[in-house]
Amino acid sequence: MTTFDDREKAFERKFAHDEDLRFKATVRRNKLVGLWAAEKLGLSGADAEAYAKEVIRADFEQPGDEDIVRKLRKDFDAKSVPQSDEQIRVALLETMATALNQIEAARKSGS
Repeated sequence: MTTFDDREKAFERKFAHDEDLRFKATVRRNKLVGLWAAEKLGLSGADAEAYAKEVIRADFEQPGDEDIVRKLRKDFDAKSVPQSDEQIRVALLETMATALNQIEAARKSGS
């Protein structure tokens, strides 16, 4: 193998790793934002967990975050929960940061 081949394989492995990390972080973020929304909607326990799973599934409708924003907006409006689209987007950003921190902590601890 040449040095070029070695570098190419290393880049491919890094790309695959980064994509796997991005997917895991997005799913975790969706669960966290689902739990955040569930609390705002007055859900707890198993109902909150079930709602978080609905949010995770909602993200597979279209690429990007707008499918989640639409779901949360619809659910908040149905229950008259005062949250703006901007607040929902901020929650998505904050929970992504939390999700990445949790994944990194789990990786460092060997979990």
